[in-house]
Amino acid sequence: MRVYFSGIGGVGIGPLALIAHEAGHEVTGSDRAESLMTQEVAARDIAYQLDQSGDYLRQTHKKAPIDWFVYTSALPADHPELVLARELGIKTAKRDELLAHIIAEKKLKLIAVAGTHGKTTTTGMLVWIFKQLGIPVSYSIGTTLSWGPSGHFDPASDYFVYECDEFDRNFLHFSPEQAIITSIEHDHIDTYPTEAEYFAAFDQFIAQANHSVLWQQDAPPRSREHGAHLIDKTDSTVQQQMARLPLAGQHNRENAYLVLANCLNNGLDEAAVTAALATFPGTNRRFEKLAEHLYSDYGHHPAEVQATLQMARELSSDVVLVYQPHQNIRQHEVKNAYTDELFADATEVFWLPTYLSREDPTLALLSPQELTAKLRDTACHFAEMNDELWQKIEAKRRAGALVLGMGAGSIDGWLRGQATK
Repeated sequence: MRVYFSGIGGVGIGPLALIAHEAGHEVTGSDRAESLMTQEVAARDIAYQLDQSGDYLRQTHKKAPIDWFVYTSALPADHPELVLARELGIKTAKRDELLAHIIAEKKLKLIAVAGTHGKTTTTGMLVWIFKQLGIPVSYSIGTTLSWGPSGHFDPASDYFVYECDEFDRNFLHFSPEQAIITSIEHDHIDTYPTEAEYFAAFDQFIAQANHSVLWQQDAPPRSREHGAHLIDKTDSTVQQQMARLPLAGQHNRENAYLVLANCLNNGLDEAAVTAALATFPGTNRRFEKLAEHLYSDYGHHPAEVQATLQMARELSSDVVLVYQPHQNIRQHEVKNAYTDELFADATEVFWLPTYLSREDPTLALLSPQELTAKLRDTACHFAEMNDELWQKIEAKRRAGALVLGMGAGSIDGWLRGQATK
């Protein structure tokens, strides 16, 4: 089967391209610009072009017919490649449809990691454990990794571990053998306008899974009815077990506990799983150490910001946050959450302009001053990604502070570029 991936450099599409390639399908694709993911794709000798005008798709299809055109949810309906693919009669599908096809084709058991926060790291933990215990595993993780490809198909595997995103109702296209649900907090209002709709989607996802594990405190109304394994986060025994897990950050220990519960359900040895967790190197852009005293994190929701700051505070008493809000449309949703309490674990904050992506042009662009209006005690400075900011970051690092860059936009690339100069 010949598959064309539009947006092959994205963290959702790229891993799937790698998986399809390893599963024996002929793969090519396109993107707008180079990225860490296109580098990974190129390393597998997968041909792609930085041309999304439709010319490359037409040429490729003319040489040998394309069977599937796979695209990201972010692709607009009038995108030249999508329009052309339909004109040429090529089957078009979002990534979930092709992945479900491969899982069924290869007769794999799906372990899906879902939830509002923590999916990437939790998926990484589970894959890492399988690898350390010598269990063949196929998987897809929504980021690049320092210790392996972001997407992989192993013909010897029985399991496929998947970071199963709720955006665009992606996760409802799957019926997992097992599901780990890290957290549930209303998000993606463009897909789920109300909290009730969001929780109902998770209820449906749990109903579609043969077995699921999640915190009782997050559970949708019908979780027990669907046979979910609910764990009480406040139980003293659970608290003691979590405290013994060899990971920094309360949110990491909570997610690791759910992974451990899943592994025990699969008959794995507790001591071996815990030992594997102790060596977990993390995933890229999830509290990733770029240089001495310099870290990068993808977090862009207030709950993620607070959790990551708590983790940083376990490692340093002086945490300097460089924060880039993500999407103006999202800032209208979360602006009231930016309080002194949220940033309590940061010594000071450098606040960048919002990174704009998939915006509603009717919404007023919220300024850094408007977004920080509730901050009274937090030492907050407005900044731009320039030499002046980098000099301040360098000074903080020389003084021994832990500098944490956070955001899902361009801040990570900027920090990496500065750190390698």
